[in-house]
Amino acid sequence: MYPLLFRTVLTRFDPEFAHHLGAFVVRVAGVEPVASVVRRFTAPAPGLGVEALGLRFDSRFGVAAGFDKNVTMGRGLGALGFGHVEVGTVTALPQPGNPRPRLFRLVADRAVINRMGFNNEGAAVAAARLRRLRRARRRPVIGVNIGKSRVVAVEDATTDYVRSARLLAPLADYLVVNVSSPNTPGLRGLQAVETLRPLLTAVREAAGRTPLLVKIAPDLADDEVGDIARLAVDAGLAGIIATNTTIDRAGLSTPADRVEGMGAGGLSGAPLKARAIEVLRLVRAAVPAEFVVISAGGVETADDVRERVAAGATLVQGYTGFLYRGPLWARQINRGLARG
Repeated sequence: MYPLLFRTVLTRFDPEFAHHLGAFVVRVAGVEPVASVVRRFTAPAPGLGVEALGLRFDSRFGVAAGFDKNVTMGRGLGALGFGHVEVGTVTALPQPGNPRPRLFRLVADRAVINRMGFNNEGAAVAAARLRRLRRARRRPVIGVNIGKSRVVAVEDATTDYVRSARLLAPLADYLVVNVSSPNTPGLRGLQAVETLRPLLTAVREAAGRTPLLVKIAPDLADDEVGDIARLAVDAGLAGIIATNTTIDRAGLSTPADRVEGMGAGGLSGAPLKARAIEVLRLVRAAVPAEFVVISAGGVETADDVRERVAAGATLVQGYTGFLYRGPLWARQINRGLARG
């Protein structure tokens, strides 16, 4: 039913407006007594649970950062069957993001291009909502993804990240340093090892006992992936998220002139799958067995999740698949995983 609704109705809406419609549905799903009814149909089977980061995840499958930017959908996403929700990206300062249009569908590729630009209400607002969310009787594991405020110079990035970490880490189940979005000028340059080392060290100290991870881009060279993975271990991080969106446009089915007309931004969805698996394997080969690796990029089915786990992923995340599969996406994946 949802695929028909998507093709005939939702594709007529601006993608960002359609996302806001979906967000409303998700929020309703998290309000009692609706949430209790929804969970009867969507709760992951008990055998799907896993221990990681010192936490219990009801399912390996969760929502990647970018879907719930402002900590408004945690209860609803949990009720829909996601084992964890990574909120954000949150910046220390509130910011509107890039001008619209900034979100584009590539339906033929089951993909999306976005240049949202970390649009969010800032760390103080996120912290207030996280406090309320932590009091909820039922909620998934909540990760918080933090990024650099756009108005802050790259050379002052560490101070900006530390400001967010001090405010948000005590309220997060885990914290993620995002240095890999292509939509904030200069951000990806922070992935250079000589720049990343002091940044991660400072944020880890600010995060205290909250597990800290770093999220990397798929567009890094293979040797850079290995270098960052080893740095993350040396710096005392708990894990790595591989990967963010890509700036590559090779091999798309959508006509090149249409893609070019969409402009700059990060590509997510099915075209990212092959590289995401490559990066996952590179990271896993460079880190100890107990080091947590979260795989994201091109995940859409239970078979995709199984493939990532077989390749070394501890947990798996998705985002773009929600657009193409609808609100019962996590239920579909968890039921597929339970069937073995």
